[in-house]
Amino acid sequence: MKFFLLALTLCLNIIAFGKDKVIVVIDPGHGGSDPGHLSQDKALKPEKDLNLSIALKFGKYIEENLINVEVHYTRKTDVYPSLDERVEMANDLNADYFISVHCNGSARSSVYGTESHVHNWASKKAVRLATEFEDQFENRAKRRSRGVKTGEDRGHSVQVLKYTKMTSVLVECGFVTNTSEANYLNSVYGQEIIASALYRGFRDFIKREHKDINFINTEKELSQSGEVYKIQIMSSIDPVETDIAEFKKLGVTVERIKVESKSMYKYKYYVGKFAKKKDCKALLKKVKENGFPDAYIVKFE
Repeated sequence: MKFFLLALTLCLNIIAFGKDKVIVVIDPGHGGSDPGHLSQDKALKPEKDLNLSIALKFGKYIEENLINVEVHYTRKTDVYPSLDERVEMANDLNADYFISVHCNGSARSSVYGTESHVHNWASKKAVRLATEFEDQFENRAKRRSRGVKTGEDRGHSVQVLKYTKMTSVLVECGFVTNTSEANYLNSVYGQEIIASALYRGFRDFIKREHKDINFINTEKELSQSGEVYKIQIMSSIDPVETDIAEFKKLGVTVERIKVESKSMYKYKYYVGKFAKKKDCKALLKKVKENGFPDAYIVKFE
């Protein structure tokens, strides 16, 4: 009887104070026999593979950095769930959010940029989330944003947006039919940046929408002590080459270090080496102004 009363009290508390977690379904578009859009360069991956890589990285960012968020995927391998199956999965889970990850295509190779699609303007919560994604793409990832789109812009409805019962957004991460953007989307660096932009947009949105739920994992890696200071510009799941254009424009050598950690981040990237923390400030400012706004100073032995 005591156990029953305790369980009943907990249930009533959840009802009284709202949800204790959110559920997100991440949907890598296409897959299996459906390749999606194709690049003109046959050496580059089809859309289905890019969607999967970016979606898995996006999910890993959530799983690693947020608590009280339950992540599900419509696929984690090269298979094709039907549109009906994707919708049914999200609805059966009673998910709070459905985010479908795609890459775009156009008959005109000059077209490039990101887009975030919602069913219609009446889907106000979805519009806010889509706007958050586009803001991150444009202002943090430094991609060209083509804005939030609805069925009126597309000229047709999208099944996974129309029939899912939760807040749903379909994100177009760029155009594989544009040579420059296709190369960017095929790079580990580009995929990391796009996935992290999706993560930041989602994180900031749910923190505002669900103020009664704690999402931030306060467990941080222990700071290393010592007399050498470096500037960490980013971390990644997979190795990013240190001679890419985004690093070269910093004008300093980028050091990549593989770390032994239980974290999903296996590679960290540093610039500079200083004896005093105050000596890092000028370089830190330059780094932040040149595409790495989240850079920070790290102390080493």
